[in-house]
Amino acid sequence: MSESVPESQPVLSTDVSPYDALLLVSFGGPEQPEDVVPFLRNVTAGRDIPDERLAEVGEHYYAFGGRSPINDQNRALAAAIREDLAGAGVDLPIYWGNRNWGPFLLDELRRMRDDGVRRALCLVTSAYSSYSGCRQYREDLTVAREALLAEGGAPPPELDKARVYFNHPGFVEPMVDATLAALADLPDDVRREAELVFVTHSVPEQMNEASGPLGRAYVAQHRSTAAEVVERVRLETGLRHGAELVYCSRSGSPRIPWLEPDVNDHLRALATRGAKAVVLVPIGFVSDHMEVVYDLDTEALATAGELGLPCVRAATAGVDPRFVAMVRDLLLERAAGERGEDPVRTAVGSLPAAWDRCAPGCCTNPRSTRPAVVGSR
Repeated sequence: MSESVPESQPVLSTDVSPYDALLLVSFGGPEQPEDVVPFLRNVTAGRDIPDERLAEVGEHYYAFGGRSPINDQNRALAAAIREDLAGAGVDLPIYWGNRNWGPFLLDELRRMRDDGVRRALCLVTSAYSSYSGCRQYREDLTVAREALLAEGGAPPPELDKARVYFNHPGFVEPMVDATLAALADLPDDVRREAELVFVTHSVPEQMNEASGPLGRAYVAQHRSTAAEVVERVRLETGLRHGAELVYCSRSGSPRIPWLEPDVNDHLRALATRGAKAVVLVPIGFVSDHMEVVYDLDTEALATAGELGLPCVRAATAGVDPRFVAMVRDLLLERAAGERGEDPVRTAVGSLPAAWDRCAPGCCTNPRSTRPAVVGSR
């Protein structure tokens, strides 16, 4: 275990200049059954997938009443950020926009422009570097800005993107405590031998190869965070649990290699090897959205039940006060850097704090050359 600075290091300034707004940027999700197919059309735009197939894909949304939890979670996060900033004496408006469902990025940027916002920092609800978790958001923000420029009138706000925060203590510490709490929920006779199964969204192997400025950042960042959680759990319990990084929510052509193993396949392999119990740790997700409540809470727990394998799922960061305070820390850190200062860049684990500005080839788009100037100058 290592850390670049003491975690108790205070942020002394509340100066957010040059920013006059914070934009929470997320994926979006349907909020009623009739939204499901239109939402999936947005997600799969350009792939010519018929509506009949989209309706099949959307069955897990219908199982939850056609409503994804993600928008409600983002409303709660935005409200928590507002309260945290106000409590710290930071006066800054918070906006929220999605890539694939309302409130859409274009509409939110238009509202920001009309409110007189000149420059905003964007916080994406993805902690890791990849095309789908970083660059694609930057591309869509760029498209929205260009659309507003084409409309004429006042210019849209300039946008920067906060660094990926996979190793910020405000993200890592809630995951450590959630893992400890999940271990405590296991039966006494199997807890000591429980395996930690760290789960994230699968992506094509090509996407991992191109992630970050040098490649392979997606897997490397997850492994660093998982290792930090394992070590901190050891320090608390005196036990080093077996651990593995696995994947969920694979989609797309079976001819394209994706990151493996799948979480369900891994559970079967653990059962074959005689594992006593499992804690599923959703290390790749910041809140309990559909990949968590369906892929893990529904499918993976059902698999474990069929195998007779005691299994519990750790919580995500959600609106844990430390995670919410992390947003303020990233905001003040980036603002200080933009003013030419040398701010503390808090990070824990084996990797340093990530870069502020994405290089032109960072997290390359595997299918096109769409511009992604947000966060890159």
